[in-house]
Amino acid sequence: MTQACRHCGNALTRQFLDLGFAPPSNAYLAAEDLFAPELTYPLRLMVCETCFLVQTQDYADAGSLFDKDYAYFSSTSKSWLAHAAAYADMISQRLNLTGASHVVEVASNDGYLLKNFVEAGIPCLGIEPTASTAGAARTLGIPVEQAFFGQRLADSLSAAGKSADLIVGNNVYAHVPDINDFTNGLAGLLKPEGVITLEFPHLMRLVEFCQFDTVYHEHFSYLSFGTVVRLFDAAGLRIFDVEELATHGGSLRIYGCLKASGHEETPAVIGLLTEEKRRGMETAAYYAGFQRRAEEVKNRFLAFLLNARRDGKTIAGYGAAAKGNTLLNFSGVQPDLLPFVCDAALSKQGKFLPGSHIPVLPPETLKDHRPDYLIILPWNIADEIGRQNAELAEKGTQFVTFIPETRVLGDPA
Repeated sequence: MTQACRHCGNALTRQFLDLGFAPPSNAYLAAEDLFAPELTYPLRLMVCETCFLVQTQDYADAGSLFDKDYAYFSSTSKSWLAHAAAYADMISQRLNLTGASHVVEVASNDGYLLKNFVEAGIPCLGIEPTASTAGAARTLGIPVEQAFFGQRLADSLSAAGKSADLIVGNNVYAHVPDINDFTNGLAGLLKPEGVITLEFPHLMRLVEFCQFDTVYHEHFSYLSFGTVVRLFDAAGLRIFDVEELATHGGSLRIYGCLKASGHEETPAVIGLLTEEKRRGMETAAYYAGFQRRAEEVKNRFLAFLLNARRDGKTIAGYGAAAKGNTLLNFSGVQPDLLPFVCDAALSKQGKFLPGSHIPVLPPETLKDHRPDYLIILPWNIADEIGRQNAELAEKGTQFVTFIPETRVLGDPA
């Protein structure tokens, strides 16, 4: 059965990537779960040749992906906390936000961002569907609406006088199965001169650096700037500014508003549209060959692990991240090749990675079991992890990443 594009409704016929079958990337397992069946789903990407939205072909119900036990807490990363604080300061000044303003964050997670607005005395509201992270945010004094965001919720909030001067969505736009309903909700919640900022990984960088491990079921869409411009336009919105960020291997921060708003468009908008066109992002040829490149990374990763075991070297992983689970499951790696992964998130410690069933242990474990190689799975924060584990490096442990190529941390890129 042919699937229709989630934005324009046209039939999807061109496959971009096939990573086989995998469980949801954040469905960490308790010890007792190891004896029960584990659900897996196809993990394939298609590209719409009409609007060029790249999207998963098959997906699980969103409620099963973002349930009460959802284990991703944004505050685990110190560099991400610093990024959020810098953004809050910048946007507050740029938009002249005051105690009379209202900020709404969609997918507010554990309050990593909104706590900055609370501290500044700027009224805010978080919208977060997962109970674990919503509860963490409430302990920081952040009001949270525990729900999935869409047009119905936006209309309800607006009717209650909770329209927004600023709507923030960091790393959520790719996570919504009904991207049209979500975008219409943004328009419905916005004040006449309000601003939307969204941050999301840039499809251009995913292709350029073969970041196939950022593909998982929780990511329904993979976004070019041109496609997002069309998504906004269909919802009565327009993008008036865009910034390219280094976060998550290369992201965009877009600034949107209602079409009738007075915000002036910056040259960056046409500049990035021109760059994407120059690269051919709206041609089938742009997406050809990506499968082969992903398989080459997988083969290099497996060869490294097999050679290390042959040579009697010890190996551990760091970062029980969703992207790591994609790489491990696509490669078929199990505890015989990677005995354990360490992670600072208490919510993940003592559990097992989905699919591979590799145990997740506290970072302190590395002091007692110093490995010859430490595989850093969340390569986007490899430098941060390297600094946190500098003592291991001093004792001879080598830190290694594999996307987009095999790299020993500290070696020239």
